[in-house]
Amino acid sequence: MAQAWNSTYDLPVVILRCTNNFGPYQHPEKLIPKIIIRSIMGHAIPLYGGGGQVRDWIYVRDFCTAIEAALEKGELGEVYNISAGNEYSNQEVAQRLLKQLGKPPDTITTVEDRPGHDTRYTLSSKKASKQLVWKPKHEFDTALALTTKWYLSNAGWWRPPATRKVLSPTPWKEQW
Repeated sequence: MAQAWNSTYDLPVVILRCTNNFGPYQHPEKLIPKIIIRSIMGHAIPLYGGGGQVRDWIYVRDFCTAIEAALEKGELGEVYNISAGNEYSNQEVAQRLLKQLGKPPDTITTVEDRPGHDTRYTLSSKKASKQLVWKPKHEFDTALALTTKWYLSNAGWWRPPATRKVLSPTPWKEQW
């Protein structure tokens, strides 16, 4: 839609396509906060279909710097893929988080895969790196530690939206 308006009406747009973001203030339904919160609560960590799905993860502050770079240096009408090159399976992410939280890996359980779940997605950000002179600054495990620390320190923010249904091992089966 944005490209169509750019072409038709000369609307000044720069489009960013980003991989999976994580960091402070992410809703508890998402994988990383859900693992942290369920771990804090002493619950098992459910992974859909065993957690073999691969994602490219980017720390939210790195994506923010990409937005700033696109605003400053992006060419109108262009599309830039934004990624950090942190391709990990959900299983690997869960294991890294549990290690940081001092929890045993055997708290991970396999639940049925959710319908329509992608097995892998990632992007190349070579164009953004070159044309926007942008690259992520945060190493994955360091960003995970910052995120974990934030959730440990901000229960007052995440507790209200972290309902039983949101934290359910199979939320698509819940009656909403």
